[in-house]
Amino acid sequence: MSRTLVAGIDSSTQSCKVVIRDAETGELVREGRATHPAGSEVAPSAWAEALDTALREAGGLADVAALSVAAQQHGMVCLDEQGEVIRPALLWNDTRSAKAADDLVAEAGADGRAHWASAVGSVPLASFTVSKLRWLAEHEPGSAARTAGVVLPHDWLTWQLAGAKSLTTTSTDRSDASGTGYFSPATNSYRTDLLRTALGHDAVLPTVLQPGQRAGATPDGLVLGVGAGDNAAAALGVELRPGDVLVSIGTSGTVFAVAEAPTADASGAVAGFADATGRFLPLVCTLNAARVLDATARLLRVDATEFSDLALRAPSGCDGLVLVPYLEGERTPDRPEAAGSLHGLTMGTMSAEHLARAAVEGMLCALADGLDALIDQGVSVGRILLVGGGARSEAVWRIAPSIFGRPVTLPPPGEYVADGAARQAAWALSGAAEPPDWSRNPYQEHAGPTDRTTAIRQRYAQARDQVLNRLVTDS
Repeated sequence: MSRTLVAGIDSSTQSCKVVIRDAETGELVREGRATHPAGSEVAPSAWAEALDTALREAGGLADVAALSVAAQQHGMVCLDEQGEVIRPALLWNDTRSAKAADDLVAEAGADGRAHWASAVGSVPLASFTVSKLRWLAEHEPGSAARTAGVVLPHDWLTWQLAGAKSLTTTSTDRSDASGTGYFSPATNSYRTDLLRTALGHDAVLPTVLQPGQRAGATPDGLVLGVGAGDNAAAALGVELRPGDVLVSIGTSGTVFAVAEAPTADASGAVAGFADATGRFLPLVCTLNAARVLDATARLLRVDATEFSDLALRAPSGCDGLVLVPYLEGERTPDRPEAAGSLHGLTMGTMSAEHLARAAVEGMLCALADGLDALIDQGVSVGRILLVGGGARSEAVWRIAPSIFGRPVTLPPPGEYVADGAARQAAWALSGAAEPPDWSRNPYQEHAGPTDRTTAIRQRYAQARDQVLNRLVTDS
């Protein structure tokens, strides 16, 4: 019996993944992947080339009825009047725009942070598109002057798949638009005044389509879903419900929840994004996640499995050894100039086992700070779902409950961003009011907190605050 197939695309920072699934059941049929260039500044054409490679590896689209693209948030793609890319895209992890973000907040006055949070649900950070546009206007005024349109990575790829006609045919969704810094998820509208404040002039912005809406079709007639930002797509992929919190440990670390009401955190810790279903997605992001584990494993000259074994051989709390994992600066707290710091090193803690566990506990403590920030914004916490490459480490999922103070639930390993995009494609194809139910097998739950939870978090907070206070003193 024939079946209808849909494709989901995850164009992430490091790679492009494609999954092809049964539109009715969500069953995985085939998949493919390709790598992206390293760095924080990438030519969008590299994403298109990787997508072509990943699609070929996945067996092509000849029998596919619909597809949808999810991609890394915030990336700035500037287009001229003819729709040509003006310069390589600045990605979310490019921190050159940190001062531009600070300037945008300062220019809004003494209550600048509250002003931005009220306007768009978030306070500008280096990662946001609005900050990158201000950086462009200051450092590359010629490129800024030529910029006639601004799109995001998923917008650009969807537009290419649709035939890339005029600038006015670009489209996006609420989830990705909410990461720009010039779109309000609470009112579902652009704040073009904030765009002008950053770029210096108006520009064509993608039309914001509604959840489940079609973004057109490919020249071959495949239905195009509206697409989404990567975190919103992951929420779709795991079928996140209000009350669930997803902790994703990938290149970045994210802690987010589906909420019925928007948030507006003037501290800037919680970004008030939209999700891909018409709800909201309050989110905390850290720059340092799985790569902290990778870097520590390289230092110890072990592979991922050996690293996990080392970490589990050390005692909970590492006998006082604490790693503050700001190896690439940090986004939450907003300290792009920060560096990592090791505290409590003694003859007794100077071992591979202690260092491995300190890396795991430090990374998880930073994410636990994010969980606390969500709770402070009134977000309810029921289940905690742990996903991402870093979550596959046994040490991570065994230690996580003691750091979060709650049991954690492990969905089976999967490409959840691509899965969410595929589910969205099936939604667009069906025209239904809600996305299809692709309920997965029961998830595995792990034990709850240990008696050492409070002590570990307290020691981490003391070490973290020392790092942050030193930055203030040095500046």
